[in-house]
Amino acid sequence: MKNLSFQRKFLSTLMGGLFLATTSLVHSQEYPTRPVSIVVPFSAGGPTDAVARLLAVPMTKFLGQTVLVENTVGAGGTIASNRVAKSPKDGYMVLFHHIGISTAPALYSKLPYDTLNDFEYIGQVVNAPMTLIGRKNLPANNFKELLAYIQTNKDKVTLANAGPGAVSQLCGMLFTSQVGVALTQVPYKGTGPAITDILGGQVDLLCDQTTNTLTYIRSDKVKLYGVTTTQRLSSLPEVPTLNEQGLKGFQVVAWHGMYVSKGTPQPVLDKLNAALKNALNDPDVRSRLKDLNVEIAKPEDVTPASLKHQVESEVKKWAPIIKASGAYVE
Repeated sequence: MKNLSFQRKFLSTLMGGLFLATTSLVHSQEYPTRPVSIVVPFSAGGPTDAVARLLAVPMTKFLGQTVLVENTVGAGGTIASNRVAKSPKDGYMVLFHHIGISTAPALYSKLPYDTLNDFEYIGQVVNAPMTLIGRKNLPANNFKELLAYIQTNKDKVTLANAGPGAVSQLCGMLFTSQVGVALTQVPYKGTGPAITDILGGQVDLLCDQTTNTLTYIRSDKVKLYGVTTTQRLSSLPEVPTLNEQGLKGFQVVAWHGMYVSKGTPQPVLDKLNAALKNALNDPDVRSRLKDLNVEIAKPEDVTPASLKHQVESEVKKWAPIIKASGAYVE
């Protein structure tokens, strides 16, 4: 009798598990049956937001449901990240974030989510290169002269950034650590005000994305000292990298990826990945991304495995740099 009772319990548990698995599969195959939201951690009109809105159009066509862009701003992107991490495991809320997702664990002492364990990965999307620029009337006319100017003036030299968690802050941290001088950091509430003060001569330097700086570089309103990629940019082929000018290994790229909450069914992840790949192959999207001066991720990087590796390696890279700078938020 005891053996019969055990068998009944086992069969009941097995059937229950099969029912749940079948139900999950059916729902996953039907996905999506309502609008999908792409959550952007930054304000409308910025480079990350612009890319998200470009992707939303072809993704809408592919998925057969409207893909909306929602701007959830605050705390260097951690509010948006937490919102998606805590969202239902159904794929209807997608996080579109840049390199900041991998630096948040070191920048914020009390994150309400686990960066490495609370998300499923969809794939890498685009990479935005960075440039080191200075005010037009800065005495240094090239990178060699800039290094000499920094060594002479040290903490009198001001380095602007767009606030905690911004890529410009991260680039500034790496630059400061490699030149070995504690430059005076000047945080702003966004890139716009920082560039305004660079143009007005109120601050000396800014390291920011080409999407924000290229217009001013081409109009000769700022001084350009180098690019932060390992190879020269096609948009600025005559400009040397900081790496080739002496800062060995210097590389900061505003890479972007897509995520959903941990536990989202695999068929949903597969459909979102297919929708992303389809969007990145859209001729209009590719043309407009080129106009924004961002590079589309290589096909082999538009995968969950590649994005996961990217996040894990960047968390390891930035943790000691951020710790050494003392730049963290309670």
